[in-house]
Amino acid sequence: MTIKIVSSLLALIFALSGGAKLLALPFETEAFSRWGYPVEFMYLTGVLELAGAVGLLLPRLSALAALCLAALMLGAVGTHVLHAEWVMAGVALAIQLTALWCGWRGRSEFLRLFGRGSAVR
Repeated sequence: MTIKIVSSLLALIFALSGGAKLLALPFETEAFSRWGYPVEFMYLTGVLELAGAVGLLLPRLSALAALCLAALMLGAVGTHVLHAEWVMAGVALAIQLTALWCGWRGRSEFLRLFGRGSAVR
């Protein structure tokens, strides 16, 4: 039950974040501009975050989505560190580690998704 709650909260975080990027909310466009990233990259990131949020809510894809989102968060953590945005780097790292935990907890479903046999304990 805990994994479902955490996955749902992560899905909400990524849906809101991705939605803000796809709606080009001023704080997102200003941030991507400040970091030197093109607006197209903001939209791509938004699409990936929104797709990951949906994947987190689908039991068979949840672990895969969590691992993909954790990989995506490497860019967020790196960007915040590069620009000395320490609080946001910490927030991004916490989200990344939570996504990694969700992926690890769901590894048996992940392995079954790719035909790797029985559940891992």
